[in-house]
Amino acid sequence: MGNANGTEDEGMNKFGGYDDPLFAELYDFTPPYNARPDIDFYLNLAGSIEGKILELGCGTGRILIPSAVAGCRIVGLDNSEFMVARCREKLQSQPKEVQGRVQLVNGSMTDFELGKMFALVTAPFRAFQHLISIEEQLSCLRCVNRHLRVGGRLVFDVFQVDPSRIDNPAYTKETEEFAEVILSDGRSFRRSHRTIAFHRAEQYNDIELIFYVTHPDGRTERLVQAFPFRYFFRYEVEHLLARAGFEVIQLFGNFDKSELTNDSNDMIFVAKKCESTL
Repeated sequence: MGNANGTEDEGMNKFGGYDDPLFAELYDFTPPYNARPDIDFYLNLAGSIEGKILELGCGTGRILIPSAVAGCRIVGLDNSEFMVARCREKLQSQPKEVQGRVQLVNGSMTDFELGKMFALVTAPFRAFQHLISIEEQLSCLRCVNRHLRVGGRLVFDVFQVDPSRIDNPAYTKETEEFAEVILSDGRSFRRSHRTIAFHRAEQYNDIELIFYVTHPDGRTERLVQAFPFRYFFRYEVEHLLARAGFEVIQLFGNFDKSELTNDSNDMIFVAKKCESTL
């Protein structure tokens, strides 16, 4: 594979999705993740619910840990053993009563059986967009349905499609996202991204996040996190939810709960489990 300048990548370590410990390690120091405005939205949502919460794609605990600190009983499920391990490590710094409110599970959001019923299930930060096929999407939603009490809520966000980016060759060029971040151990890193393939008929793109890591001794690494990423349209999601036994009761275009407009970056679905079961 060539790099952004059309030459062959040298010294590149390419890993898929989330199956590398370094990604989990760097996740909490990545500025775009820290700057996301969704934490208060999900915390306020959790605080309005009486009962247990399930978070799909809990990652390193960016939302899960503050939820537990706020008093919520929450189960976090994630497919990456390294993200779960990082979350568990971070939990150790919390008081015992906070740790006692959390259960972490390493597993797939398309196939899980937890033996519990929940009042709320969330899938923050576009976790649902990692499910490429309709079969995976419906499997996830039906698992959620089985774990929600009647009237329980499912809340998740996906980005709203920008038509100019669906298959625009300009986005195949590597673009730097943020300035260098200095870590406490003397390492530093920066990151860029690019789209390496468009699959318009299947509604997903192949994405690369490229990490440039500099070690204290001057050694450098170029690490590429590669994964497919699905995109959705509003009524497609509403139809999927209806097929899985849900009714959309609210739809926001921003985490301030403003309405969805043509200019909204996000689509935030609040769905209720219907009376009938699947």
